[in-house]
Amino acid sequence: MSDKKKARRGTMKKVLNYLRPYWLLVALSILLSAVTVALTLYVPVLIGQAIDRIVGPGQVDFTGILGLLTRIGVIVALTAAVQWLVNTINNKITYQVVRDVRDQAFRHLQTLPLSYLDTQPVGALVSRIIADVDQFADGLLLGFTQLFTGAVTILGTLGFMVSIRPGIAAVVVLLTPLSFVVAKFISAHTYAFFRQQSETRGEQTAYIDEMLGSQKVVKAFGREEKNAEQFDEINGRLEKCSLKAVFYSSLTNPTTRFVNNVVYAAVALSGALVCVATAGTAAPFTVGGLSALLSYANQYTKPFNEISGVVTELQNALACADRIFDLIAQTAETPDAPDARVLKKAEGQVDLENVAFAYTPDRPLIENLNLRVAPGSRVAIVGPTGCGKTTLINLLMRFYDVDRGAVSVEGTDIRRITRRSLRANYGMVLQETWLKSGTVRDNLTLGRPDATEEEIIAACRSAHAHSFIKRLPQGYDTLIGEDGGQLSQGQKQLLCIARIMLCLPPMLILDEATSSIDTRTEIRIQKAFDTMMQGRTTFIVAHRLSTVREADVILVMREGRIVEQGSHEALLQKNGFYAKLYNSQFAA
Repeated sequence: MSDKKKARRGTMKKVLNYLRPYWLLVALSILLSAVTVALTLYVPVLIGQAIDRIVGPGQVDFTGILGLLTRIGVIVALTAAVQWLVNTINNKITYQVVRDVRDQAFRHLQTLPLSYLDTQPVGALVSRIIADVDQFADGLLLGFTQLFTGAVTILGTLGFMVSIRPGIAAVVVLLTPLSFVVAKFISAHTYAFFRQQSETRGEQTAYIDEMLGSQKVVKAFGREEKNAEQFDEINGRLEKCSLKAVFYSSLTNPTTRFVNNVVYAAVALSGALVCVATAGTAAPFTVGGLSALLSYANQYTKPFNEISGVVTELQNALACADRIFDLIAQTAETPDAPDARVLKKAEGQVDLENVAFAYTPDRPLIENLNLRVAPGSRVAIVGPTGCGKTTLINLLMRFYDVDRGAVSVEGTDIRRITRRSLRANYGMVLQETWLKSGTVRDNLTLGRPDATEEEIIAACRSAHAHSFIKRLPQGYDTLIGEDGGQLSQGQKQLLCIARIMLCLPPMLILDEATSSIDTRTEIRIQKAFDTMMQGRTTFIVAHRLSTVREADVILVMREGRIVEQGSHEALLQKNGFYAKLYNSQFAA
């Protein structure tokens, strides 16, 4: 078995696993589909009997015909009602499965390690959870609606034809393999093209998302035409693979219709010959019987046309499902140990022992890093771009796990502490702000939903955010859009600072926390920070070395190592790497 077939079969098994909780509804759908088919197939028998009452010898039997037409009307009405019920059940099954898949995908997304998320375009992930799941839903719904009904129709019509004229039914059976050959040819080619189409669509979504989020930079550097050219290239590839997918899938209808017409013509010809041959015998084959057979032949071949179309759509659905399941199958971050410690209000003792870390194995970043931070210390981390400052913060927060060595808090390796409790003891203010859609108050109380109005206002006053918040249209109840909407970068950063001041955790991480704030406001906030940092272990990452002079200890990093450490005055007197960095910021 080829790898593609194995992958397709594996995907189908996963789909069936999602259907398992709804097996009662699936069974009911199949049962009602069988009832619908049985009622539908009984109608040609009644029509054939009505025709024989018209073309038979003697007068037309109007009474008998009226009775048959009444029965046909009741059966058609009952069939419509059952079919409506089947469609309702199929919709319920489909969208419950889609809900489960999308819910699991999003929940799993929350557990994926940053090492995976950092390497995936945001738009591609969005495309998998939104567009691919929608395509999967369409294929699944079509499968439920037509696949079961089609299969039962084929078996039912074949049974009725055998009961009417076994010889003519044999002709139909002999021509049936043509439909399977056509379906196999189409399905063999469409899966790969639909998967390529889905992947390229995800790439296109990621590119659009990236460009929309960077319009200011695009316009500042005049990249509109270049970006349009790159979009055209992606769009062109999407066009080509979509055309191939649509071309092979579009072969379904004409080829299966051709097979249908061949079967219909064979039944008509053989049936007419049998009518002529049996005329005047003891068991003649009537025109009504031939009419019923022709109707069954048409109904027998029609599902092959529908099933071929369903197969094409299922190839698309399975290709999309494969991408979704690929996301769900990604290894989640290492779960907390069963006996992991729940860190309560930490004192702030942090130790790093022989820590080594690399984002990729062939490019070591941090090696043999040792550090001991006493409770309540202010630790500044400085160094040139790419030296490992932010990486060190990622390790402290356990966004990434160390490759070797250990990071400990309160004497316990953080891998033996629950992530939630570890991060609850840290307060982070980053250079890159993050605000969610909602009110200003919603964003401020993200870490303390139970905060009182007085506490919120006090925190905002300390962060010098209260004055601009009061000038907003609805003050603290003003709705802001994704990532702060129309707020300036400085205002967004003030809100993030106020959010931490409201929580006041025992340990703080300030990563260029005042980089977007004017100098006058920065001086005021530094005073608020000084108050907030009293008795709290604080890690300060800064490029502006004038902001770290009051730190208890300054760690100077270079190429993943701490090359110097000490107070501001001691490092200047040493006249080493820190002194060069510091003096270079004030050089003419």
